[in-house]
Amino acid sequence: MDPVAHTLVGASLAKTRLGRLTPLATVTLLLAANAPDIDAIAMFLDRETSLHVRRGWTHGILAIAVLPVIITGLMVGLDRLRYIILKRNAEPVALKPLLLLSYLGVLSHPMLDWLNTYGIRLLMPFDDRWFYGDALFIVDPWIWLLASSAVVLAHTRATTSITLWIVAAGASSSLILTNDVTPIEAKLFWCLGLGCLVGLRIWGGLQARISQVAIKSLLAIFVYISSMALGSQVAKTQVRQWLHAEGIPLNKIMAGPVPANPFVRDVVVQGPHRYYFLQVNWLAADQIRPTSPSIA
Repeated sequence: MDPVAHTLVGASLAKTRLGRLTPLATVTLLLAANAPDIDAIAMFLDRETSLHVRRGWTHGILAIAVLPVIITGLMVGLDRLRYIILKRNAEPVALKPLLLLSYLGVLSHPMLDWLNTYGIRLLMPFDDRWFYGDALFIVDPWIWLLASSAVVLAHTRATTSITLWIVAAGASSSLILTNDVTPIEAKLFWCLGLGCLVGLRIWGGLQARISQVAIKSLLAIFVYISSMALGSQVAKTQVRQWLHAEGIPLNKIMAGPVPANPFVRDVVVQGPHRYYFLQVNWLAADQIRPTSPSIA
């Protein structure tokens, strides 16, 4: 997933009372939720090296075990530095909760990355096999909207924070509303979602229940992801039946989501001698249709 999604999920976790477990809890969750993407520095190298490094070592089981320990050490060091600079007896960090939060934040990252069509090499460095969840597109605006709800409601009291959220909403909306890929229905639903979030903030009735909002938002994300994963499996089943009726043999099949539209799947079928490209659209009259000529 993109850094915005990882950051918002980490921030939502912090708003569920986990941010109160110890000083620096929120910072720890935000850092941990993004830590595996340290391999992004490879993007500044040549293309071949970047592709070789991305979603490998830093997303594998060894890094998942080691990164939280490193982050915990950094937070303890930051706590000591804070004590030296502030020259006062601030509440010290609690080591065990800090380590727990570090593991939770780091684990959230490969879990989200595995769910999309890019995948991860989960067993690195012992095995460079790729694992794909095929449930989410790499950038999913509905994850943004759900994960930002508690964070927006909690951090729109000061003029500066309100301004920053307006800029963020404008930037994300420009990406969604100005492209030709997102269907008009999704664009309207995005505007409706933003409008509801603004309305809830103006109303102010949820300000005292931020932790409950965060928990329900994360549960909603879980339900959304589960439904998307189920949808991909349903699409595969439908395409298998369609291919069987057409007399087309298959070896492998992949059904991947498309940007911002949970009711459509792009499907690639590997046959014995050819590749077939199809689309499943549950809202269309013809739910399954070829999108491109098959290739050998």
